Amino acid sequence: MKLSKSTIGIIAAVVIICMWAASAYNSMVSEQEKATTAFANVQSAYQRRADLIPNLVEVVKGYAAHEKETFESVVAARAKATQITVDPSNLTADKLKEFQKAQGELGSALGRLLAVQENYPELKANENFRDLQSQLEGTENRINEARNKFNGVVQQYNIVIRKFPKNILAGIFGFNTMDKFEAEAGAENAPKVKF
Repeated sequence: MKLSKSTIGIIAAVVIICMWAASAYNSMVSEQEKATTAFANVQSAYQRRADLIPNLVEVVKGYAAHEKETFESVVAARAKATQITVDPSNLTADKLKEFQKAQGELGSALGRLLAVQENYPELKANENFRDLQSQLEGTENRINEARNKFNGVVQQYNIVIRKFPKNILAGIFGFNTMDKFEAEAGAENAPKVKF
């Protein structure tokens, strides 16, 4: 059986289109995996902070036993922040905001705990406290870097799935845009420090 030139041309076109579609699909999967991995790194940085907090609370408790309300708010905020689970492969705007809100509440409570040190000069001099505070500062920097990297990777993923003609395949295969971390409400205003 001999194939005509037009049949060979059609078969070649179909093969080329299938090869392009497979390549495009694989690139979208790669970008999506980079984004979900970046989000997992953000969660890991937040977990590191959550793991350090009980140690910090115990050190401060030894010096400031009457700061019970501060300790309880930190412990409650930590519990709330660690209970929220987010599936990075199905990251919705609402889930991301809920996650960010809980982490923001924990950061605020942690700030109040660290402010307690101003009333206790001997706590400032405590080596364990200084070490934990230094680790927390480093962790906050890691969290910020992880969020920035996540936002960059999500931007790249969103560009890939929104550009023509990949946007057609993205719609067919269910690749949806992902949301980025945003600043908390009021973050654009400088904090007021009162002594």
